[in-house]
Amino acid sequence: MKISKEYAEHYQWGNQCDGWHLVKNKNLSVIHERMPANTAEVCHYHQQAQQFFFVLSGTATMEIDGQRIVLQANEGIEIPALLPHQMCNDSLEDVEFLVISQPNSRGDRLPI
Repeated sequence: MKISKEYAEHYQWGNQCDGWHLVKNKNLSVIHERMPANTAEVCHYHQQAQQFFFVLSGTATMEIDGQRIVLQANEGIEIPALLPHQMCNDSLEDVEFLVISQPNSRGDRLPI
């Protein structure tokens, strides 16, 4: 079935951040997210879900187990389960990215 951000299920999180569920089932989650300038999610890890973050536009900083990695548009990074991580937008522009989780990370997120 065809999906578009324009009519996908939308939610807000954090400080004016947006998410659109492109795929949402128990085995797989694909979310298109937008983070405004100077925002960050809470550092956390997942007990079971592995994730892949892929930047569509802007510049994101991913902190993984204390190491900061800058991701530009068209770059991504895989995060295994149990590894502490935090997505940050330290730039002056919005960053848009995909978060792909397998299995779905809903209810699997634990704060550090």
